[in-house]
Amino acid sequence: MTATSDPSRHPGRAQDKGGVTLREVARAANVSMITVSRAINNPRQVSAITLEKVNAAIQALGYVPNLMAGGLRSSRSYLVMALVPTIAGSLFSGMLQALTVSLEAKGYQLMVGQIGYEPDDETSREDALLRAIIGRRPDGIVLTGIMHSAQGRQLLKSSGIPVVETWDSTPTPIDMLLSLSHDAIGRAVCDYLHAAGKSRCAILTGDDERARRRAAGYRRRARELGLPEPLVHPVPAPTTHADGRAGLRAVLARDPSIQAVFCTSDMMAIGVITEAVARGLSLPGQLAVMGFGDMDIAASMTPSLTTVRVDGAAIGATAAEMIATRANGRAPPQAVVDIGFSIVRRDSA
Repeated sequence: MTATSDPSRHPGRAQDKGGVTLREVARAANVSMITVSRAINNPRQVSAITLEKVNAAIQALGYVPNLMAGGLRSSRSYLVMALVPTIAGSLFSGMLQALTVSLEAKGYQLMVGQIGYEPDDETSREDALLRAIIGRRPDGIVLTGIMHSAQGRQLLKSSGIPVVETWDSTPTPIDMLLSLSHDAIGRAVCDYLHAAGKSRCAILTGDDERARRRAAGYRRRARELGLPEPLVHPVPAPTTHADGRAGLRAVLARDPSIQAVFCTSDMMAIGVITEAVARGLSLPGQLAVMGFGDMDIAASMTPSLTTVRVDGAAIGATAAEMIATRANGRAPPQAVVDIGFSIVRRDSA
């Protein structure tokens, strides 16, 4: 085969999988494809004015250069990327374990990136990871949550790569969605504690978006039931055992008559239980405690922790099936699946 000057035959020169193409960038910038290729790979070879035009077109279209061998346009990476806020603790471990096992059975490998809980903007860790990931053309991307920056959404939509958003709900998913309503979780916890006769409650909440929505759902339901406004004690995410102990001290100092505490993470709830036991409070008689996540320790500790369970294994297995289906050119039976949740009743509430 003879050599060719077509830039789409070289690494970093062209999009694939239905994404924005180098040709479209060239058209938007009103330059040749060769010029776009030089601007991307050897920017010193083009004028400052041309480079500015090309970069503006890349930004507007959400184009990310393909870092894989462009000549193998039909190649598959058999790689799936998953982004989670944290790999500490066990909240996302069930999902990641199921993703790993399910993808391996289909011939794929999983790589994991940690994005933290910082608010997303154009310079966020998630956006930086997305650029690196998209440029390597995985066969799928699994995201935690739906709170992405405008630039991040554009990058994902333009890439043509199958995307599954998880652990959240939205009427406008990027591609596929495993839906979970955090507002509904908060409301269900409020109903549960109200049915248990607990009216004066406090909420220890992480400051990340999903935790705030659980707290907001609880507060809205409390108002509907005519209950006293819950005390809200925010804590920087990721939340810890120490945050739970300090949080209980803080809310009891404000209102010693508090009857129940809802924590937006199990780790904080375990800290609350530790502090309550140290103070000689009876659980759930004097103080009911509820968490979120159903960590392994929740069932075996004393007293055992009442909590909200989300089936992370089902999220991982379903996401793997969705991506494998799309990567093979087929549509999944459902693009949006409601994962749901359950309240696990134990000794603390």
